[in-house]
Amino acid sequence: MAIYGNTISAELGAENTGHRDAESGTDTLDIIPSAPHPTPLANEVREGLQKTPKRLSSQFFYDAEGSRIFAEIMHSPDYYLTRSEYEILNTHKADLLRYVTPDERPFDLVELGAGDGLKTKILLSYFSDQKADFTYAPVDISVDALEELVVDIRQKWPDLRLNPRHEDYFSALEHLSEAADSRKIVLFLGSNIGNFAQDEAIKFYRQLHDQLLPGDLVLTGFDLQKHPAVIHTAYNDRQGLTRAFNLNLLRRINRELSANFDLAAFDHYESYNPETGEARSYLVSQKNQTVRIDAVDMDVAFSYGEIIHTEISRKFTRKQIEQLAQETGFNVTGWFTDCKEYFADVLFER
Repeated sequence: MAIYGNTISAELGAENTGHRDAESGTDTLDIIPSAPHPTPLANEVREGLQKTPKRLSSQFFYDAEGSRIFAEIMHSPDYYLTRSEYEILNTHKADLLRYVTPDERPFDLVELGAGDGLKTKILLSYFSDQKADFTYAPVDISVDALEELVVDIRQKWPDLRLNPRHEDYFSALEHLSEAADSRKIVLFLGSNIGNFAQDEAIKFYRQLHDQLLPGDLVLTGFDLQKHPAVIHTAYNDRQGLTRAFNLNLLRRINRELSANFDLAAFDHYESYNPETGEARSYLVSQKNQTVRIDAVDMDVAFSYGEIIHTEISRKFTRKQIEQLAQETGFNVTGWFTDCKEYFADVLFER
């Protein structure tokens, strides 16, 4: 699944080597502007709202407001995923550094879907303290999140080599591979892989495999199967943050595509099926209604109780994870869990 975005400000170009100017002592950025991308939201809305059932991809959750709400979700007491992965990275940061630098070679730490970098900063801090020779290359669909991350990292680690990318995952990996022959350590944290259907996950890792070289690593966060009530509560938090996060997608469509969704006429619904390991999110029409979307010249009719499927979040067993690696040309070389074994960060080696 490709994630698209537009070229962003001078701070975040398509190429950003983040070197130091010898005379001024300040950071200077080498920028090669990328070709403009078509905005995909209109195409998604045009196609997705004509399907049965209606669908919208979760990749469009992350405008500025969506990114802000998700940052709140990650700190919610009901949302265990962030705390579990934070614990893993904090507990095993030294082990991870030994895995990624067995020969002390320079490496690129490439993070797909970096967000605010909350958990990754554990590794950035430790790797920097240990004088590891690396460049951090965050990749994200959200311009706002990426800009904020860059500013924060510049303040905390002014000497850290930084190469932010606002483009789709595989274009970013291709460009990074062309620019340097250093080892690639790809981070795909936060259980983002759970948003992929099985065939999409296999395709994704095969594409990753083709972009990497032997010895390169992928560290993926997998939410593990556990008591269904724990999972269900995480996506039906008592604060209503997940509901607000889903409804914000309609607000974004109103703003960017001149639509007239009445947010009060839609609700959020979440289900978890322990037999399939799938948590699914829906927006539900609370009445018979018609929505006008001017930018795509569409009138979309909704019946009472009709749903828009917005997200799938799959939960995994260890056997499923090992099979995914085997089917896509990787070996499992590291397995790390939190104390409750709710979550796993797993190293795949090319």
